[in-house]
Amino acid sequence: MTDTSLAARGVALDLLRDVLRKSVPFDDAFDAHPELASLQPRDRGFVRMLVATVLRRLGQIDELIQSSLAKPGLPKAAIHDMLRLGTAQLVFLNTPAHAAVDTAVELAAARNAAPYKGLINAVLRRIGREGAAMAEKQDAGRLNTPDWLWLSWRSAYGTARTRGIVEAHLHEAPLDITVKSDPEGWAERLGATVLPTGSLRRPAGGSVTELPGFDEGEWWVQDLAASLPAKLFGDLAGKRVFDLCAAPGGKTAQLVVQGAQVTAIDRSARRLERVTENLKRLSLEAEVLATDAATWEPEAPADAVLLDAPCSATGAIRRHPDILRVKTPDDIAKLARAQSRLLARSVELLKPGGTLVYCTCSIQPEEGEVQIARLLRQDQRMERWPVAADELGGLSEAVNEAGEVRSLPGMLADLGGIDGFFVARLRRRLD
Repeated sequence: MTDTSLAARGVALDLLRDVLRKSVPFDDAFDAHPELASLQPRDRGFVRMLVATVLRRLGQIDELIQSSLAKPGLPKAAIHDMLRLGTAQLVFLNTPAHAAVDTAVELAAARNAAPYKGLINAVLRRIGREGAAMAEKQDAGRLNTPDWLWLSWRSAYGTARTRGIVEAHLHEAPLDITVKSDPEGWAERLGATVLPTGSLRRPAGGSVTELPGFDEGEWWVQDLAASLPAKLFGDLAGKRVFDLCAAPGGKTAQLVVQGAQVTAIDRSARRLERVTENLKRLSLEAEVLATDAATWEPEAPADAVLLDAPCSATGAIRRHPDILRVKTPDDIAKLARAQSRLLARSVELLKPGGTLVYCTCSIQPEEGEVQIARLLRQDQRMERWPVAADELGGLSEAVNEAGEVRSLPGMLADLGGIDGFFVARLRRRLD
């Protein structure tokens, strides 16, 4: 094994530890790792893919390891993680068996775990021989989904739709793009497909910044589902819009392109730096404020408010498989309380007759339908403005009986899928 290969797998081992045992979000752990910058781009890409695969397929991987041990019971955490990395390479990444096994054994030696080299060698050699056939017999979607999430989705959506959700999570999401204008022209230049909603879609992979039009600021990366909320306001030309919890800024850009005068707000000054950078690249202008939307006092109310509330992000597991491993039911309850406060505050920031669009990239009803039902019970100033399917490019399966948008992973499977999202549009009654 080369020094580069050893370093890459050592970084992957560290990242797995940070996510699984310290509950650090994968992107944060990845960006903060001190050795990552010294790796070549190809090795950095390999590290990201390897760790993401373990997180995405963790239930399957652990069952394969358990089935391949001579005695019941799993080894200590660091050794277990080495086996997980090796198994992911052997079964899901098509790494040659000799390379996956040898690198795992040498990694054990490099990490002061030499007494476990024999165990690692024996388990991975067996998985190299039998793992693919064993994996074909596994119930992949169910195994890779924590019980609490499976049960919550089954309760909300039924078994069949839950199956669609968990099977969608087995695959990396494609790259979706929102363009300022001329989607057909940019689709041709980018080798992309124009989706019914107007977004462009390319296969995952490759360097986004090297694609045509990126440096010129002609487009930005934004999942199809995430692009829907900002399209639901109607004519925004010259209107004042507050974009709450705005980072990373895709919806802010959409609102500006639609002619709105936008104030983009987020509690995190660090995250707002990305909003500012994106707006600069796109040659768009908006007021950007680092403050808490729950307590912010503007000089005057807005014509429209977009609240993309902090949430569990369970709708974005295709893109962030670490969510399966770091979120808990307690997180949902805590986030739901924050969402309720922000929703109540959003009403106060809105002119009579103004429009409020609330959204989350969560598929937990507590963070979507339940929030809107509670607000409408508690505040008689607000009323629904139902969303029609033709406003979503005909995506009728994502519109519920109340006229809210509820997209689920598993929808649009023939086009490459969609993230899970909830969107509700409300209007403040005239006083």
